[in-house]
Amino acid sequence: MAYLLDTNVLIEASRRFYGLDFVPGYWDWLTAQANSGAVYSIERVADEIDAQKDDLSAWAAKLPKGFFLRPDATFSAAFQRVSQWATSPANEFHQAAQSEFLDVADSYLVAQALAGNHTVVTLEKPATTPSKKRIKVPDACAGLGVKCMTPYAVMRVMGVRLILESKQASQ
Repeated sequence: MAYLLDTNVLIEASRRFYGLDFVPGYWDWLTAQANSGAVYSIERVADEIDAQKDDLSAWAAKLPKGFFLRPDATFSAAFQRVSQWATSPANEFHQAAQSEFLDVADSYLVAQALAGNHTVVTLEKPATTPSKKRIKVPDACAGLGVKCMTPYAVMRVMGVRLILESKQASQ
């Protein structure tokens, strides 16, 4: 079992919470986890990050080969299950919500997690009231029995501590 990162985990971290220029420890930790095989993402996420052409895309380009998982033989059956869930009349999602979900990285992320028995890591929050206009990653995970966590929960589970170096802390 590994953790699969949603696009928003990386983009929001770089833009808001853990800028590459001032919290290098976060990015070093992610790189170490990528090297150890504990953390991955998917090819569709790589495409979304690469389109940004910024410091994050440069960082992502240096990740180990295989970090961004490609669909494999187990993926097809899992994606079919995700698609069936999203389009099920029982869920009553609007056609536009179904189409959007199945066209973007979200459905691929959930399918890859389902195929590999991985945990999805996302900043998205589940819908507080049932919405038929948008399919959110945590709701899809719940509907398909895929474990889903925030990056903060993952960091706590893994015992991550981002600590200032003592030289910098005294300044």
